Amino acid sequence: MAVNPSEDTEFNDALRKHGILPPRPKTPQSPSPPPPSSLEDRLDDLDDAELLELEEEAKNDETERRIREYHEKRVEEEKKEALRARFGRIYPIGRDDYTREVTDASKINEVGDNEERGTGVVCFLYKDGIPRSDIAFQHLRTLAQKYPRTKFVSIIGDKCIPNLPDARVPMFIIYRKGEISSQVTAWGADRSRSLQELEAMLIMTGAVDSPDRPLTGDRRGDDDDSEGEDDDISSRMRSKVTRTNARTAKNIRSSKDDSDSDFEFDM
Repeated sequence: MAVNPSEDTEFNDALRKHGILPPRPKTPQSPSPPPPSSLEDRLDDLDDAELLELEEEAKNDETERRIREYHEKRVEEEKKEALRARFGRIYPIGRDDYTREVTDASKINEVGDNEERGTGVVCFLYKDGIPRSDIAFQHLRTLAQKYPRTKFVSIIGDKCIPNLPDARVPMFIIYRKGEISSQVTAWGADRSRSLQELEAMLIMTGAVDSPDRPLTGDRRGDDDDSEGEDDDISSRMRSKVTRTNARTAKNIRSSKDDSDSDFEFDM
């Protein structure tokens, strides 16, 4: 008699007991249902009008109180963010403006900044007509809108540093708390540089903070691949920025010297 090993019979159980048939495969357990989302998680997906409507329809005082507290907290955070996001564009400056618009501006702490990190200031030295400088300027306009908590200023290279060679343009001088934190020269001279590479460089130098969420409702791509690509670009940029800074740090006099208006450029 042919034996069907998959049948659930006493005969098959006896054969399994003596090792003649293999043990029956275990029935997979049903996955546990996901834990119910908290009230706060559900409120995250609602806009202000929906929150007010839900508060009015709350079935008990405790739920109404929690919704009201959540809404008030959100409004307070939005107000703080609006105060922090006080730039959003590139400000053209002259040499005489440098100390006020760059050095002093970088000393100002954001609203609610208990760490007193100061403000990130990116000073962009450029020259019209140089393709890599023009491209960098276009990318920087986009990033200035994306990172309105960082101040971006621009100045013609040789108006800032007398006799600045075209080979050094474009140049980025990064300030925090009144000090030069990084300096990158001749951006894009070795090869064409993308918007994402410039963004990664500014993140690595501390000029801008890595975004946890989109500021204007969009993001660089909606899939997971773009996030991995950004991580890869950031890791490649780390060594590039380090090497560039090591070569050029002596070119610009720091604010702790006599004056930020008196730059020295060493050939």
